Amino acid sequence: MTTKKNGVDQQLIRDLAGILNDTNLTEIEVELGDLKLRVSRHAPAVHAVAAPAPIIAAAPQAAAATAPAAPSAAEAAKNAVPSPMVGTAYLAPSPDAKQFVEIGQKVKEGQTLLIIEAMKTMNQIPSPRAGTVTAILVEDAQPVEYGMPLVVIE
Repeated sequence: MTTKKNGVDQQLIRDLAGILNDTNLTEIEVELGDLKLRVSRHAPAVHAVAAPAPIIAAAPQAAAATAPAAPSAAEAAKNAVPSPMVGTAYLAPSPDAKQFVEIGQKVKEGQTLLIIEAMKTMNQIPSPRAGTVTAILVEDAQPVEYGMPLVVIE
């Protein structure tokens, strides 16, 4: 049974919400004639947070002076390679193959970092610059969103 309220098919909205849950997408948009419908949910944001420096009550200046300088979240975000599309990230060309890159590995500009499957198409994600991989922020077969940080290259 289809329920309509103010000309909007509520069952269609429920079906779209179900698709969001089944596919781990955060947004879906459908156009049917002159009806344009977008259903979205908020995705948890991924933030890099530096660990706080230890605080010693007896000597706060000494603690601040001896704490190593951690890269700020802004620096990590600046060096992160963002996802150019929505899809599923794979760290290796096949399940039994070695990963494209490892933490600590030096990469060249244009070298494949990982692949993202989108609409049954495997898209190689190249390194935008030469450097060292300091973090891999996604797991193998993890769904990714547009703009989501994938790899940090220093």
